[in-house]
Amino acid sequence: MGTKKNGLELYLHIPFCIKKCDYCDFLSGPSTRAGQEAYIYALLREMETVSKNLKKRPVDTVFIGGGTPSVPECDVMEKLLQGLRDYFLFSADAEVTIEANPGTLTPEKLSIYRKYGINRISIGLQSPNNKELAMLGRIHNYAQFLESFQMAREAGFSNINVDLMFAIPGQCYEGWIENLRMVAALGPEHISAYSLIIEEGTPFSRKKLDLPDEDTEYRMYEDTAAILGEYGFHQYEISNYAKKGQECRHNKGYWQRTDYLGLGLGASSLVDHVRFSNTDNMEEYLRNSAFPEKIRCDRETLTEADEMAEFMFLGLRMTEGVSVREFEEYFGKNMESIYGEVLKKHFALGMLKKKNDRIFLTRRGIHVSNGVMADFLL
Repeated sequence: MGTKKNGLELYLHIPFCIKKCDYCDFLSGPSTRAGQEAYIYALLREMETVSKNLKKRPVDTVFIGGGTPSVPECDVMEKLLQGLRDYFLFSADAEVTIEANPGTLTPEKLSIYRKYGINRISIGLQSPNNKELAMLGRIHNYAQFLESFQMAREAGFSNINVDLMFAIPGQCYEGWIENLRMVAALGPEHISAYSLIIEEGTPFSRKKLDLPDEDTEYRMYEDTAAILGEYGFHQYEISNYAKKGQECRHNKGYWQRTDYLGLGLGASSLVDHVRFSNTDNMEEYLRNSAFPEKIRCDRETLTEADEMAEFMFLGLRMTEGVSVREFEEYFGKNMESIYGEVLKKHFALGMLKKKNDRIFLTRRGIHVSNGVMADFLL
């Protein structure tokens, strides 16, 4: 099997929020200051231990996600960011992203993020419509988002993503398009647009929701790319749109299967052909974070068949699709010889298309992408 490039991606999980949103099934929840400090110290212990085994692999991208990483106070966060710099070797042009929610950012926090080299901020707006925000159980309003966005610009952030959600209860097609235009007009560098998925066990799963029908959701999604195109965004992945040269390198790394190391509660990793994740039990994590082998679970060494399938179904999430040549260079095998039948089927159905060296989903294929991807799991 081929080897990947030497660079590494880091993901840091910060599991704190002010309040859990009604659709959220992420590992997160409210916290006390003492709880945050205990967790950050545990995270620093994990970072110190794992960094020793990395043999100076340069870190190309970092993503600090959550929860809401902008919840912890400045001094707590400063310790974490200082540790990140002390323990890891960063490449010169590393992309370092932090997720933030409106209403939790302050000029002080933003200036500390900048001081420690965070150069991309992802703001979880979800909707510029206050009624929709309240219905989603978000704690902020649109005015607070605008204030946070402006604050981030003033702090020197020239790479900002805004998260938006569509097909939410009570939303009509026109409402979504209006939301999209409002946010695109603010000129962020990147927009992520996801449709609401009702996850089991969340408050939403227990309610009777007035959701848009399938045809409306189809149109909402289909027209997102065209509308954002008017504002200079191009779609580079199923749910992601960026201005030229502003794609999220960290996310592209996941889809291109770059090695990544997840640090913190419940974080997932893929390192040297092995996938594993950390425990999602907070007490266990706090107790054993300095001993990574004690907190890691679900270890799975990927077979060549696993890796080939991942190459296909993760790579096809990107609008540029997968390269036949890269597949052959990496696995020493011809893509057609492994996936000939699946490819033929989806070319015939009009779900996949081939141009020069690349195979990618058509617009029709993107809508049923999960079904197409499933076929590569031989």
